[in-house]
Amino acid sequence: QVQLVESGGGLVQAGGSLRLSCAASGRTFSFYAMAWFRQAPGKEREFVAAVSGNSGITYYIDSVKGRFTISRDNAKRTVYLQMNSLKPGDTAVYYCAARGGSTASRSLYEYDYWGQGTQVTVSS
Repeated sequence: QVQLVESGGGLVQAGGSLRLSCAASGRTFSFYAMAWFRQAPGKEREFVAAVSGNSGITYYIDSVKGRFTISRDNAKRTVYLQMNSLKPGDTAVYYCAARGGSTASRSLYEYDYWGQGTQVTVSS
């Protein structure tokens, strides 16, 4: 069983930055692929970024490439999402997710564990 706790959300002006953190329980964190999804009001939850387990390969949705960076610190059992040049369209609840096996996926149905979410609001 893995428990995920997100932090770092908040209110920021357009063009600003935030860093989200997701702390995971469990001793085999490095074997899990980790991802960030987001859900805006009235919209479906969408993939944002993912990082594989052992290889550390990263994946991004096109709209955040060059602005967001996902990273992980296996010693701290934490995954991060650095978000720069934020836009009002990035406003959403951001969720951390973990997938057993080290290969990342863009599909939310492939993830076994979810955090409670953290609100990110970008004002224009």
